[in-house]
Amino acid sequence: MDETGRALARRFRAGDETALAELYTVHSARLHATALRLLGDPDLAAEAVQRALVRAWRAAPGFDEEREPLPWLYAIVRRTARDVHRDARRAAGGQVALDEAAHLAAEPPCLEREWLGLQVRRALALLHPDERGVLRMAYYDGMTQAEIALELGLPLGTVKSRTARALRRTAGLLHHVGGPRAAARPLGTE
Repeated sequence: MDETGRALARRFRAGDETALAELYTVHSARLHATALRLLGDPDLAAEAVQRALVRAWRAAPGFDEEREPLPWLYAIVRRTARDVHRDARRAAGGQVALDEAAHLAAEPPCLEREWLGLQVRRALALLHPDERGVLRMAYYDGMTQAEIALELGLPLGTVKSRTARALRRTAGLLHHVGGPRAAARPLGTE
């Protein structure tokens, strides 16, 4: 983290409201994208981000100003999104249960999808932690490569090459799964 980031973190920890506003301005789009991915509803996502920032503000005195604030904020947004989801389910009462039952009746659990998810988790577990980290930040946290580079304090080129290497390794580890390219290959050319 550069000195400007440290100064912002110190101001935030000290209770400076303008620091909270700056953190919101810089990170709100990414936090909203994370909440939206988790909740699937823009209104609920906006509520989750708002509640998360209130929680972050209340917890600011305990924030470690040597740490980057974004991972800490992501964690708060993820926990808050679960709370918002639970509250929305309670508010909707039995209708959510009926909607979920209809969804389950229309789309039964798919053994193939479960198997594929297991294969992907296993492949990711075999990656080097640095490679797994950039994939997590890009695909789970929704960060751009430039944001990842800033977060990790690495040159952008390093993040790009690490991401490309991680994707190649993951594809190699998942070669047995198939997919569009594998289906297009003539038999016996594997």
